[in-house]
Amino acid sequence: QVQLAESGGGSVQTGASLTLSCAASGRTFSSYAMAWFRQAPGKEREFVAGITWNSKDIYYENFVKGRFTISRDDAKNMVYLQMNSLKPEDTAVYYCAVAREAFHGAYYESDFGYWGQGTQVTVSS
Repeated sequence: QVQLAESGGGSVQTGASLTLSCAASGRTFSSYAMAWFRQAPGKEREFVAGITWNSKDIYYENFVKGRFTISRDDAKNMVYLQMNSLKPEDTAVYYCAVAREAFHGAYYESDFGYWGQGTQVTVSS
């Protein structure tokens, strides 16, 4: 079965760094766009960063530009999110996701067909 498992979350202070990892199993996703979303309590899930199947295009929402870096390692079937200069507003459950269709761009939640269970990131001041 297809499964995505996030790890690397934790509780840190403002300005700290964390690296999130997402391990995929059950199939390979080298031909699929991958992304990170996040959801804070009481808020809607929002796009954070995405990377195309060939890593040629990377997208970040404005609130993380210059601080977060998304990358993928197809040999390991993993995607990462390096987070620097964390802020309290970054506090959320972070989810990795994989696009529904191979070689297709993906940005909206409906574009993604596979989701992990999430990893909690808490940033205190």
